[in-house]
Amino acid sequence: MPSRKPPTTNKSGELAAQLAALKLTRTAEDLDDFLARATKRRWGPRVVLEELARQEIAERERRSLERRKSDAKLGRFKPIDKFDWSWPTKIDRATLDRALSGGLVAGRENLVLVAAQGLGKTMLACNIAHEAVLKGYSALFVEASKMLLDLGAQDSARALERRLRHYARPDLLCIDEVGYLSYDARAADLLFEVVSRRYESKSIVITTNLAFSDWPDIFPNASCVTALIDRLTHHADISLIEGESYRLREAEETRKARESAQKEK
Repeated sequence: MPSRKPPTTNKSGELAAQLAALKLTRTAEDLDDFLARATKRRWGPRVVLEELARQEIAERERRSLERRKSDAKLGRFKPIDKFDWSWPTKIDRATLDRALSGGLVAGRENLVLVAAQGLGKTMLACNIAHEAVLKGYSALFVEASKMLLDLGAQDSARALERRLRHYARPDLLCIDEVGYLSYDARAADLLFEVVSRRYESKSIVITTNLAFSDWPDIFPNASCVTALIDRLTHHADISLIEGESYRLREAEETRKARESAQKEK
């Protein structure tokens, strides 16, 4: 009975290419170091496989996180530990803490942050999205004006459908600054379509400077405003933040610091 020949040993470059073809990219990129560690520590076959699996899973999780961060379009924002909870005269911290902990997205609920300019509602929305991303959810942060301009600019039904799916897809959609500009009835219909597609299945965070009673001023002559508010606020927390502007405080502190520095010269 003929004896079986032992498998031939591939060169390092060939093995790396084969690992890459199997999408074991972390091991393929780090093959020489991986083999050196295995030899030095005298790993057996099972330990080699366990370590390979561990580092590949860790690498895929890292790349997934980086992809979700990129897709979220958050840009630069202040982390939540920079938020001065004592500054607003009114703020529902329990509701916001729940949103920041991921409870909002897990429950497929909505949050409407209502505050005047400079009270940190955009900062809060960014941090809610960022925490959701860290917990494995997908998110997208977009200004209301940019989203509605994007949707309104589509020149065919197919193109519009593609962009609507784009805004319907993430686990969390943050729509910033609703209320700073007025829109026509078509823009109201498009926002209603986005909200409807996410209704009871995906979460929305909206920041606005206006109470819902003033929303007809944002979308004058739009017949869907009442239905829009109804769907948005069902399964939603409405968080009102009141107080003086952070920006005004920071500007005043900067001015005083400059005056003090000039006096010391």
